Amino acid sequence: MAEEFARTELLIGEEGLCRLREASVMVLGAGGVGSHCIEALARSGIGRLILVDSDKVAVTNINRQSIALHSTVGQYKTRVMKTKIADISPQTEVVTYELFILPENIDEIFQEKPDYIVDAVDTVTAKLAAAEKAREYGIPLISCMGTGNKLHAELFEITDISKTSVCPLCKVMRKELRARGIEHLKVLYSKEKPVRVSGREAQEKAGRRMVPGSISFVPPAAGLLIAGEVIREIAGIGE
Repeated sequence: MAEEFARTELLIGEEGLCRLREASVMVLGAGGVGSHCIEALARSGIGRLILVDSDKVAVTNINRQSIALHSTVGQYKTRVMKTKIADISPQTEVVTYELFILPENIDEIFQEKPDYIVDAVDTVTAKLAAAEKAREYGIPLISCMGTGNKLHAELFEITDISKTSVCPLCKVMRKELRARGIEHLKVLYSKEKPVRVSGREAQEKAGRRMVPGSISFVPPAAGLLIAGEVIREIAGIGE
């Protein structure tokens, strides 16, 4: 056992740690939610991580993303994450795809055959494609719903999509999933009503894309909660 995971073993036991070491987890999206989820998975000893994101680090990411620093601006998020993981857990294998997920290309990443999938992407199209493919391949998946325009991370919960309310993204996802014959999907979401963002009225009048507000402690909390759910399930830890 690697010394860095000695405290983890005290909590989950040798068998649990072994299960994590043998597991392969694919994370779609390395942004505010995904980057913190990935880091927590690496710090828990997951043996193999598949990271999928087409974006490069931007200055506006610095307020919430694990890999966003002035020194990493302009670099692919997946590759910055891979470098960071190598410094945290050198024994963890990391595979990266600099890919914008679409229904037409999603089969490419599913060739990796992960044991678990985390959906931390922003677009409904990608979320639906991931849910459909996860069902087709029989792979457990947890999908993150909206974390933008929120200030109360303590209101996040993990449940089935059929039990969600308030969250606008959940409403869209419920409808689109039903149309695809998918009634159940594990999600992280919040009943918190979106905060009215400063300057939103001006954006709406100008017809510009509505950029959500974000803060340092909300998307990261979502990522950590999702990582916890994945780790407990893989390690075989009960409620």
